[in-house]
Amino acid sequence: MYRILLEELKKWKDKKNRLPLILQGARQTGKTWLLNEFGKTCFEDVLYINF
Repeated sequence: MYRILLEELKKWKDKKNRLPLILQGARQTGKTWLLNEFGKTCFEDVLYINF
């Protein structure tokens, strides 16, 4: 499942006219992990802010 979601995020990243990304979901389903993996694999620098 996570690989599918990572591929969808990569497609979103490659779009020319993309909208801001809002990730919502139930507690403890891997949202933070998914975005951290996406950041590590697709970008050189990542800023993680938790509030």
